[in-house]
Amino acid sequence: MRNQRSHQPPPPPTDADGNELIEKVVYINRCAKVVKGGRRFSFSALVVTGNKQGKVGFGFGKANEVAEAIRKASDTAKKSMKPVSLNDNTIPHEVIGEFGGGRVMLRPASPGTGLIAGGGVRAVVEAAGVKDVLAKSLGSNNHANVVKATLTALQSLRNRDEVYKLRGKKVSAQQSI
Repeated sequence: MRNQRSHQPPPPPTDADGNELIEKVVYINRCAKVVKGGRRFSFSALVVTGNKQGKVGFGFGKANEVAEAIRKASDTAKKSMKPVSLNDNTIPHEVIGEFGGGRVMLRPASPGTGLIAGGGVRAVVEAAGVKDVLAKSLGSNNHANVVKATLTALQSLRNRDEVYKLRGKKVSAQQSI
């Protein structure tokens, strides 16, 4: 009998702090180039990466194979991760994010509501660690612009402490509840 080693899958990716990252493939596009011998296919992938604790980023990768395009996109996503302000399991306030033709509205939701969002918006807020949110994509349905608009919306969120600090006011113990 041949020497059989137990094949274990690679460990999940982690960020600099050691937190486990989740990666979601939002969209894969196949492009065909017609050449003398037939068609040459190339692929592009849009991937969202987050640590479910308030850091999220996206990446776009192109290659001649799907797996390579996804790998490139996930590498870019890990490098582009940015912090997001969260309020327990939801967002602090309503916000509209815009990028290109994409417009996304995000609203905080009461506990137990879940993620009421679709497509690219759902992937981004899930990777960021939001558990309760209401979302609506208002503009373009281009996956890349929807993801970028969602990230713009999440970046513009401010929680109470940050706003009070900007205004030069002190947060009393009673108001922070």
